[in-house]
Amino acid sequence: MKMVFEDADLNQLVYNALSFGTAVMLGAFVYFLTQIKSVAKQYQSGVAVSAVVVGIAGYHYYRMWSDWGSGTVNEGYRYADWLITVPLLVIELLIVLGVTADRRKKLMTTLVPATVLMIGLGYPGETASSDGTKWIFWILSMLPFIYILFTLSGELKAAGTREKGAVASSIKNATTILLVTWLVYPIGYLFPVIFDAGNEGAETARQLAYTVADITAKGLFGLMILNIAKARSGDTH
Repeated sequence: MKMVFEDADLNQLVYNALSFGTAVMLGAFVYFLTQIKSVAKQYQSGVAVSAVVVGIAGYHYYRMWSDWGSGTVNEGYRYADWLITVPLLVIELLIVLGVTADRRKKLMTTLVPATVLMIGLGYPGETASSDGTKWIFWILSMLPFIYILFTLSGELKAAGTREKGAVASSIKNATTILLVTWLVYPIGYLFPVIFDAGNEGAETARQLAYTVADITAKGLFGLMILNIAKARSGDTH
């Protein structure tokens, strides 16, 4: 789909944001790889998943950045990225929360399909031209979204109450990032509905909101996961 703004400043702003997102994701990928051995063995897979998440995101951001520079946009790249990375974000979190293996398995069998359903339902609305269609798929995708957010925040809070010191503090920070960041996505999704069709300012705001949310939800959240893993590793030594 062609995406060339008449306002050159807005066009450049989105281009720069996508460039920044690419650099952050790929930089975080390298950093997380170097940190895998810094935590206890049982948490190394969680840090490795963080590296995979930002690595995949970095590839997709590079594609979006390159396409935007050539005057096109393919939102399929975002959704392909989310379809892979959001389930992985759930998995990496459950690895370091300290839940029992049985509990983790049970959560994964419900949360991972819910993430796929949420993203799958969001895509038709994202690409639709009708506001009515966008609203329908927004509502449908919000159902698994609310379930995921409610379940994960509950697990984070439960883990925070049973932990002390640095572990509890790290979990609290991760909870805040999770709740605040994930709420950005459904708001950004509605910008084309709230504002007039073809509004370049609204499209710019949507692209910036998604990019900032992705950087936070993947890069910064990955750092929180690493902090939890390091704090837990300290407790085991």
